[in-house]
Amino acid sequence: MRGTCKGLSSLMLKRNAIIRNKYATAQIAPLQEAALAERCILVDNLDRPVGEATKKACHEISAEGNLLLHRAFSVFLFNSKGELLLQKRSKHKVTFPSHFTNTCCSHPLAEIPEEMVDEDVIGIRRAAVRRLNYELGIPNTEIELSEFIYLTRIYYKAFSDNSWGEHEIDYVLFLQKDINIDPNPDEVSEVRWIPRSEIENFVKTVKSPLTPWFRLMFKHKLLHWWDNLGALDKIQDTDNITTLS
Repeated sequence: MRGTCKGLSSLMLKRNAIIRNKYATAQIAPLQEAALAERCILVDNLDRPVGEATKKACHEISAEGNLLLHRAFSVFLFNSKGELLLQKRSKHKVTFPSHFTNTCCSHPLAEIPEEMVDEDVIGIRRAAVRRLNYELGIPNTEIELSEFIYLTRIYYKAFSDNSWGEHEIDYVLFLQKDINIDPNPDEVSEVRWIPRSEIENFVKTVKSPLTPWFRLMFKHKLLHWWDNLGALDKIQDTDNITTLS
């Protein structure tokens, strides 16, 4: 009897997850839904590629409450005055809609061979250029791959709601350059240039929530990175993956 109940409980969990996720997908804006077919790079805990899966599969919480670990990146763009560009994610985003975050956050894609190149983090850099163009309207020709400073990698896991979440090894890229932007409203609802002197007050007083990866990086790393903006080569840690929680 106990085994039967356990089996029924497992079936109910899976059934409820299917119903929940079908409902969640039905609520997704068309462009965001189309993006769920993109293929992310699955990795192990040491960031070694182990396969690929759709963006939907990577971000959809399983019946057992699991999320596939995949590769991602976070760009922090500063202007010549040392101000950081923050964006507020649009209300249409599948994970963490209407949350403030760093300049650009996304994934290298398995279906783009150029973004699978590990040497000198070239694949990640190419993906960052592509997404900066898509999210913020920055022309691909305005950024050289060598202008990105690859700082480190972080590991984190966070749930957006009962259906969606993030489980990533996140490459942190810094870029300091004066660039004109033209945000894509399907991705970005608001942008702000924040000086170092105001970031702590901004985080304390902003009405919208922060994405978990940005909140964790602010808590543990960002201020130190920012204070060394002119000497980032001295604080790079490209060998290790830091778990933030």
